[in-house]
This record gives sequence, C-alpha cells and structure tokens, in this order.
Amino acid sequence: MNGHRTLGQKIEHFTSVDSTNDIAKRLAREGAGEGTAVIADIQEKGRGRLLREWSSPLGGVWLSVILRPDTTSERISLLPLIAGNAIANTLNKLYDIDARTRWPNDVLIGNKKVSGVLTELDTAENFIVVGIGINANIDVSEFPEEVRGIATTLKEEMGREVSKEELIDCLFLELDDMYEQYGSGLVEINCSTINRRVKIITETYELTGTAKEVDETGALILELEDGTTKRIIGGDCIHLDDSA
Repeated sequence: MNGHRTLGQKIEHFTSVDSTNDIAKRLAREGAGEGTAVIADIQEKGRGRLLREWSSPLGGVWLSVILRPDTTSERISLLPLIAGNAIANTLNKLYDIDARTRWPNDVLIGNKKVSGVLTELDTAENFIVVGIGINANIDVSEFPEEVRGIATTLKEEMGREVSKEELIDCLFLELDDMYEQYGSGLVEINCSTINRRVKIITETYELTGTAKEVDETGALILELEDGTTKRIIGGDCIHLDDSA
C-alpha cells in the first residue's frame, strides 16, 4: 500500500485482536506518529458508540488510524462524519453503489448499515483514534440475529467478494484527502440525513423533527415540530422513511 501522503504510511497488521482502537491507543501513547494504522482480520471485542458490541468476523475490514490534528476541541466531532464521507466515496468509486452517510457516524447502502466509525480522544496525550469497520466479505447470517435486519455487507449487495487490499488502499487515499481538507478548514460534508424527518435518541431524551444542516463542528441542527431548532451534538439517528 504505497502512495499515501499521511494516513496508512505505517501499518501494524494483526490476525486477531480485542479491538484495533485499543491497540492504536497503546501505540499512540508509546509515540507512534500520525497516520499509523492498525488493521486486524478479526476483532474479538469490537465496539461501536456507547460501548455497543460491533460484530467483527473474518472477512470484514477492521482498522484504526492515529490522528494528531491541530484543531479546536469543538471541531473534533466532525471527524466521524469526515471518515464516513471517505468510506462512502470509496465504496461508490470502487463498486458504483449508492453508499451514503447517516449522521453522526454511519454509512448505509439503501437503509441498511454497511460501515461505522468510532472516534476516541485522549486529551492528555493529544491524539485521536478513528476506528472504522466495513462489512466486506461477510455473510449476513454471521451477524447476531438482532442486527441482521438492519445491517448489510458488500458481499450481500454485490453478490461477490471484493478485494480487501484494494478497498483499504482506496480508503486511505480518500481519508487522506478529506483529512487534508479538514486541516485547511475547507471540508465539505455530504450527509443523507439532511432534509429528512428523523428521530434522535439520546440517553436523556427523544426528539422528532427535520434535519436542517450539519454545522461547522459536526452538530446536527434539528427543526422541531413547533418550528424551533435544536443543536444536537450526539445520539442515535433514525431516518423516518424507507430510503437512506
């Protein structure tokens, strides 16, 4: 995997780990440079947001990248969306499928999730780990029963397996381009959640409304039923229609 300006120049590959994010955080604390990536064939304890289990069997793309951005804490929440955009761009370029992002960190094909992003910040050591999971060469039947109806895989959508090496190589190039834009402050975020009726679920409340925009910090601006707006910085987002 050559030609990456920053991200993926150095790759640590493992057959099986508990979590690529955990390995990446350890490497970052030991001084690993920006762009160092950890890739595993299997994650035994993969996780998503809110410590939810992320099924990570053989055949998927499970990786984490160390970032050390010179930015404000308010803009860090843009990173999951940036990574999601890079994933969607990669899938669309390689496979000509209509992959789209759903705020704050999901990538969908149709209305089913094919990829997710988990970012973890260490303020003491001044680094961020961006974890990415892509359901590539996996049969849906390998997933836990509770997610089979809401998740999909590239193999399922295309009827064939894909080259993981090509997928990862293209992904690093897309991530690198978008991270460069992020550093310049000129990044454009495409998000299929905008202009949709959505339900936002957090630990303390649920809201329904129309997603109006994603602001410069990555927060979602939600127009409520009474016409007022609310700035949402995190939570689960459900599109209240049948499309992505």
